[in-house]
Amino acid sequence: MAQTTGRTSRHVTANIFKGSLGNLIEWYDWYVYSAFAVYFSSEFFPEGNQTVQLLNTAGIFAIGFLMRPLGSLIMGRYADRYGRRAALTLSVAIMALGSLVIACTPGYSRIGVLSPVILVLARLVQGISLGGEYGTSATYLSEMASSGRRGFYSSFQYVTLVSGQLIALGVQIVLQLALNESEMTSWGWRIPFVIGAIGALVVLWLRRTMDESEQFEEMGSETRKNAGTLKVLLNYPKAVLTVVGLTLGGTVAFYTFTTYLQKFMVNTSGIDKETVSWINFIALFIFVVFQPLAGKLSDRIGRRPLLIGFGILGTLLTVPIFLWLRETQNPVFAFLLMMAGLIIVTGYTSINAIVKAELFPTEIRALGVGFPYSLTVAVFGGTAEFIALGLKNAGVESAFFYYVAGCIAISLLTYLFMAESSKHSRIEAELQSRPDSKNKIIT
Repeated sequence: MAQTTGRTSRHVTANIFKGSLGNLIEWYDWYVYSAFAVYFSSEFFPEGNQTVQLLNTAGIFAIGFLMRPLGSLIMGRYADRYGRRAALTLSVAIMALGSLVIACTPGYSRIGVLSPVILVLARLVQGISLGGEYGTSATYLSEMASSGRRGFYSSFQYVTLVSGQLIALGVQIVLQLALNESEMTSWGWRIPFVIGAIGALVVLWLRRTMDESEQFEEMGSETRKNAGTLKVLLNYPKAVLTVVGLTLGGTVAFYTFTTYLQKFMVNTSGIDKETVSWINFIALFIFVVFQPLAGKLSDRIGRRPLLIGFGILGTLLTVPIFLWLRETQNPVFAFLLMMAGLIIVTGYTSINAIVKAELFPTEIRALGVGFPYSLTVAVFGGTAEFIALGLKNAGVESAFFYYVAGCIAISLLTYLFMAESSKHSRIEAELQSRPDSKNKIIT
């Protein structure tokens, strides 16, 4: 019989649902910024050409990412010392605050330079929240999942992560149908931020009813005193470097194919915004469905084969996908190209959370998963869109295609030389070392 915590399978599922729903709202709030940037970029910055305005908003998107390592450091330490539930509840409260501030901030025409300054500050606050969310959420889902199904259950982190983006696009499509271009630009873009703030408050209440993971609860008081510190994290240098290596190419590819591609289709391919929104919505919906399927596959064949598949296909096909997409205005062909990129990225997104969680012991798991990941995402993932628009503005857009492929190739080296995490899982080792039988799942 599968092993997990001493809770019923229904109870485990309920806790995973609550943790995942919070993750969805956090990422919805984060992605709304990117999804609606094409509308509010002119509201926060002086008049100029579209690429320059988008470059400014992309720069603030990148600045928000720079706060994620700090957020993962603060919240990871908090989660390892005071509990996963407490940290997850705090992070969603912070995200709600950031969304509400953005929704209420007047435009550049009314308060001048103060407008983009407030926007930057709000994104910094949201960056702290999201930095703490990833590592703690990955840890919680991995610890709550049953043995032999950790790949499947932990894949729901990206199910909800991408669903957050999907809902943001859905809200965008509805508003595009209800409002004209002028209304969207002047005030319509504020609506999704209000929705995000309200949703975060609802999740705040739900997360207060979650159970704490038994692995955290079983830590001794002395262990907790030293948990979640950089000093303890440095005792696991190989695991930290593995997180950095496997994240580098994955995060660049993920933000390229899910976030930047929307602007690429509008700004380079010349496809209209409404059509691009539908292309993104349908492609991301299918992408969400693939996550648990790939996660379940990893429980059968291991995590490493999926990562290697992503590394090889991403290295070889990224440049051709962008070259073809640049030359087409056919919505169906553009959709198929985006879908090809997302299928490739699934080899990383579906299992990266559980792979990282399996590398660290309980007392350092949230910080170990979140901090090196956030550092890598801040440097590479958060800057992907900014680099892409900067190279386009400089007239060398195609250099970005090779940059993405090169980052994936570097991560491929990590996948080829790393051990199979499911066979050397610290989560499973801790379960097997328990003297009692509480870890049997109750059916």
